[in-house]
Amino acid sequence: MVVGAGPAGLTAALQAHAHGATVRVVDRRADRIRPSRAMMLHARALEGLRPLGVTDELLDRADTAPEAHIHLGRKVVAARLGRADLPDTAFPHLTLVRQADVEDVLWQALRKRGVPVDWGVEFRRLEPEAADGLLRAELHTARGLEQHRCRFLAGCDGQSSTVRGVLGARWRGGPYPVEAVLADLELDGSLDPGLLHAAVGTAGLAFLFALGEGASWRMLATRPAAPQPGAHYGQLGPPVPAEEVVRLVRASGLEAAVREVRWSAQVPLQHRIAGTFGSTTVFLAGDAAHAHSPAGGQGMNNGILDALSLGWRLGFVAQAGRQLPELLGSYGQERRLAARRVLALTHVIFFGEASPHPAARAIRALLPLCAPLLPLVLRRRWLTSKGIRLLAQPFVRYRRSPISVDGTPRAGSWPRPGDRLPDGPATVDGRKVRLHGLTAVPGIHIFLERDAGPDVAAAVTAADARQAPLLHVHRLTSHPGSGLVAVRPDGHIGFRCAAADVHQLRDWLRLVGALGD
Repeated sequence: MVVGAGPAGLTAALQAHAHGATVRVVDRRADRIRPSRAMMLHARALEGLRPLGVTDELLDRADTAPEAHIHLGRKVVAARLGRADLPDTAFPHLTLVRQADVEDVLWQALRKRGVPVDWGVEFRRLEPEAADGLLRAELHTARGLEQHRCRFLAGCDGQSSTVRGVLGARWRGGPYPVEAVLADLELDGSLDPGLLHAAVGTAGLAFLFALGEGASWRMLATRPAAPQPGAHYGQLGPPVPAEEVVRLVRASGLEAAVREVRWSAQVPLQHRIAGTFGSTTVFLAGDAAHAHSPAGGQGMNNGILDALSLGWRLGFVAQAGRQLPELLGSYGQERRLAARRVLALTHVIFFGEASPHPAARAIRALLPLCAPLLPLVLRRRWLTSKGIRLLAQPFVRYRRSPISVDGTPRAGSWPRPGDRLPDGPATVDGRKVRLHGLTAVPGIHIFLERDAGPDVAAAVTAADARQAPLLHVHRLTSHPGSGLVAVRPDGHIGFRCAAADVHQLRDWLRLVGALGD
């Protein structure tokens, strides 16, 4: 059972179902429609969602060639944030898309697969594990209390997570002395329509997206805020007075006047991480596991990556019908380290963007003086590409995971186990393809180098009938050698070997539940 139907919960449900689990999703919200908080998907999240068949619809709703105007005092610098020089991904661009659209696409995909999302159902508590080994979750519905039996529980229920309390995970970190203000606005003035406008000021940053849901523009601004006992961090709070929204727009220096405030909300911000993400039957993902500032657009993306990593594990364990402690335990080991690194990145970016610290304010005050140099910097595509790549988390790898295995002899021509598989050209059966095109269906993908023996493919084909549809073998005639590499369902390399050793491969497949004993 998945608790929470935001991007992380819906992705976890899709990924688990695609890899063999039966899934139920519950969310305490009575209505699935809500204002968006996140506005951006990065390449890594899109790569992970591609096998689930949802990326085309997401891209249809997105702006994949955004242009921005950066306002530095009276100086305006144009920046093209579309296609970058990133040859190892099918998504070499920033993707602006509303969180509401992401949730709608994922929800529609679940509906097509017959996976229920029960709205207005609140998870209350978890009873001790029964003799049959199943968890018993107590739910509150419009009809009263209900018990639901499940083998695993995935808590994707936000920063105020009830599941995290059940797990007993400490919530380490603290609040920011800054909060976000979101508003949907109609504006008068000379702002170019259809663009992203970013204004740098000593008090912080203000963004105007042409992605408003109740109006033409969505504003994201920051302002100092005192700690608020009992605040629902990361959640949409009460409306902001219209005069305060007007003040924030005026203080930004943007050449616009607020004609109408259609909707607004204040969002208290914090930086935290759970002491554990789970390891046996109860797990955390998304905002329930870590809380970020909005800097770099990492929150929704990181939650989706958690869900992709957790979902295939739960599906494989459900299919295997046996305990797989290395597989389940490795989820928290991998994703908690990744979350710590992303938190460090967002913390640094947010300090520069919005911190009230005198040093940060001084840096922002000096930025208008650098305005004449900024166009020269932005013309260097490699620098833009570096920035887009950084936001896609190239530093996330799982080399120390117990399910990242180097065979003997090592295959040095492939990335190390635990690293993301980069996209690239290949040839299969005389067809020119891309590696990520081959992995664009759920399951484990095994790449055989050109001279690998035929017995490897036969051994995989003769796999456990329950898991055989999730094992795919591709012979790469464009890649010389006699080795192989196995790619996990979340796009990371799990096993590599310079020799096509059937026994070592089968040992790794058993380790991750893709083969029976």
